[in-house]
Amino acid sequence: MTDSNSCITINGLNKIYKNGRHALKDVNLVIPSGMFGLLGPNGAGKSTFMRILVALMEPTSGQINAYGYDLLKQRKEVRGILGYLPQDFRFFAKYKTYEYLEYAASLSGMNNFRKRKSAVDSMLEEVGLFEVRDRYANRLSGGMKRRLGIAQALIHNPKVIIVDEPTTGLDPEERIRFRNLLSKVRGNDVTVIFSTHIVGDISSTCNNMALLNQGVVSFKGSPEGMLKLAEGKVWKAVVNDKQLREISNKYPVTSTIPFKKEWEVQIVADEVKGFDVESIQPNLEHAYVYFMEKELDLWTND
Repeated sequence: MTDSNSCITINGLNKIYKNGRHALKDVNLVIPSGMFGLLGPNGAGKSTFMRILVALMEPTSGQINAYGYDLLKQRKEVRGILGYLPQDFRFFAKYKTYEYLEYAASLSGMNNFRKRKSAVDSMLEEVGLFEVRDRYANRLSGGMKRRLGIAQALIHNPKVIIVDEPTTGLDPEERIRFRNLLSKVRGNDVTVIFSTHIVGDISSTCNNMALLNQGVVSFKGSPEGMLKLAEGKVWKAVVNDKQLREISNKYPVTSTIPFKKEWEVQIVADEVKGFDVESIQPNLEHAYVYFMEKELDLWTND
C-alpha cells in the first residue's frame, strides 16, 4: 500500500463551471513519487485539474491530500511544497534571465543573498542557461524560456512539481532536452506531474500515468499496462482508394502509407469486418486512440 504522506491522493474530484460544463467527473487517483504522466486531448480537463492541484482553483467537490496536507484546508502549506510551470508561462520583460530567477527565488522565501545567488547559479547551470544568464528573458528562444520556467518551479526544492503542456511548440530536439531535464530532477521523494497531449512525452519519461478524456479518467496504471489492454485491437491492411475511404469511414485509422499503387493502413478497433487485415502489436499512440474511442462510445451510448 502507498503511504499517503509520500504521494498525492485524490478522491471524488469534480469541477462544474457556472455555465454548467462538467470539466472533471469523479476523478479518483493515487499519484506516487516519481514521474507521473497525465495524458489527454486538448479540452479533456487537464488544465482545470492542474489549476486545482496548485490551489489556484477550488473544486466543486472532492478531497485532495498532498504529502500529508489537505489541499482544501491547508492551501498555504501545500503551495509551499509546490513548483508549477503553467502552460502560459510568462515573466516581466524588464528582467534578465538571472534576475528573473533571483526574483522567483526571493518569492519562495530565499532571503539570504549569498545562498540565493548560489542557488540561482546552480539552477542556471542545471537547466543549461548559465551562458545566457545576462540575456533579457523575453529574448530567449522558446525552448530556453521553457527551461527558465522549469528553473523557477524548481528553485525552492519542492516536493511536487507540476508542468502543464511544457513541450507544446518546441522542436523535437528541445522537446527531448526538456524531457531529459525533468527526468534528471526527479528524486525518490519528489512527484513530477507531467500534463500533455503528446503521447511521446509520456512513453519516454513516465512509469505511471492516467488518461483523461471529457473530464473522466479512462485509464490509470503504467504505459506498459495500457499497451497490454490494447493488444489484439490494432490491425494492418493493404487497401485500394475505394477501400481506404470505406475503412476510414468505419474505423479509426492511425496511419496511412502509400504502398505500391495501394495504401498500407493501421486501424484501431475491437474487430474489423469486411477487410483482409492482420493483427499487429500496439504502440502507445494506438492504445491512446483505442481508449479515446472507447470513452466516446461510452458517452454516446449513455
